[in-house]
Amino acid sequence: MKRILYFLIICCMATSCGVSKKATRASLYPKMYEEKPVTLLVMPPINNSPYPAAKDLLYASITRPLVEAGYYVISPLVAEDVLKAENVYDSEKFFDAPLADFQNLFGADAVVFSVIDSWEKRDFGIATGIRYVIKSAHTNEVLFDRNCDLYLDLSVYSAIGGTLGSIVNLTATAINSATTEHIVAARQSNYFIFSDIPQGKYGPEYMQDQQKGAQEKDIFEIIK
Repeated sequence: MKRILYFLIICCMATSCGVSKKATRASLYPKMYEEKPVTLLVMPPINNSPYPAAKDLLYASITRPLVEAGYYVISPLVAEDVLKAENVYDSEKFFDAPLADFQNLFGADAVVFSVIDSWEKRDFGIATGIRYVIKSAHTNEVLFDRNCDLYLDLSVYSAIGGTLGSIVNLTATAINSATTEHIVAARQSNYFIFSDIPQGKYGPEYMQDQQKGAQEKDIFEIIK
């Protein structure tokens, strides 16, 4: 009898382990595969943090990881002029509003929003808390929604001109080390959050990465 019970327990454990599956890109972001957005418009970040420069730092570095993921991203420099001319530059007003105007103005399939909830220097690094949301310009549905609490440990980097300087590709005379640290934090946050985004039309794994493993939507990470 004991052997039978033991055998049943082992079977149950094996079954439960088999049911537990790692999150995939398709399971987390099914709407990305359904709508297949090609052209993205990145809106200026919504900055709720006490660090005023966070908005510009994040905005300046958000395009590259999306382009590398296979999307056509409208140039923020071009978009900024049009948004200001049309008086639609304030992202807060459009986060929950219809986005059809952006499809008409830019030909955008989806609009990328980012909300900076926290951004502060802490101990030997910088801690950021950012929410990223991609919404369809056609249906207004949420295609991608992710929260990222990131702590960038800067103690491993040398002074500007060394490893840290090479990461941001800036000369020592162009920017001070304190600002450089925040640039690194912005770039790392953007790259980290979009590391699991389904690849776009111009990516080598377009529509072939549905079962690729992905981290959970709400993540906390320490980067050294």
